[in-house]
Amino acid sequence: MPLAFESISHGTVAFGFFNIDSDMLLLDRYFFFSTAFCGHINDIAAWEPGESKQLSWQVYHIPDPEKVGDLMGAIHGVRFTGFIGEVYKRYPFPQKKADFKQKPGGIRTHDIVEAIIQKFGKRSEVLFTLDEVQNEAAIGPYRFSRSSFQALIRYVWQGGYPRWRDEQRPDYVLTMRDGIHGSHCDLLKGLELSL
Repeated sequence: MPLAFESISHGTVAFGFFNIDSDMLLLDRYFFFSTAFCGHINDIAAWEPGESKQLSWQVYHIPDPEKVGDLMGAIHGVRFTGFIGEVYKRYPFPQKKADFKQKPGGIRTHDIVEAIIQKFGKRSEVLFTLDEVQNEAAIGPYRFSRSSFQALIRYVWQGGYPRWRDEQRPDYVLTMRDGIHGSHCDLLKGLELSL
């Protein structure tokens, strides 16, 4: 489930996994796979401190809320609209509450979910910007303080809400953690990701 995070630019925004069978994340109206997110964090972790930098990110953008869909309606199986509704038709919410855990094998649905989102959104390139003078980061127009950006990373590390199934993280998430722990980048300073 996406959670609310504070941004500098847009106030409270939703970020997170929205279906336990998919490795896709949403950031308000942007959608991207967690594999790409973790890969970008690894790139950032390799940056040296002391300067502002930019990196190109590929996202899907769905500006129309109707085309995004109704997450709660899809979870409850009563309203399957937009992109999220199409995903939930294919991968419904589990019947048993105990099965509500983010699946570490979500990467296996990558091609299917990407084919669905192409019906609703446009692939776009946005800039990730690190501004060390302001101590903030931005994904496209969404600007975050260092602590808020680190909260996004911790969310992915934990498997969001409801967390990774059996606390088993995918390899790409473990690789991200290793990159962060060896990083000298000020944006990631103090970020601890423990098992």
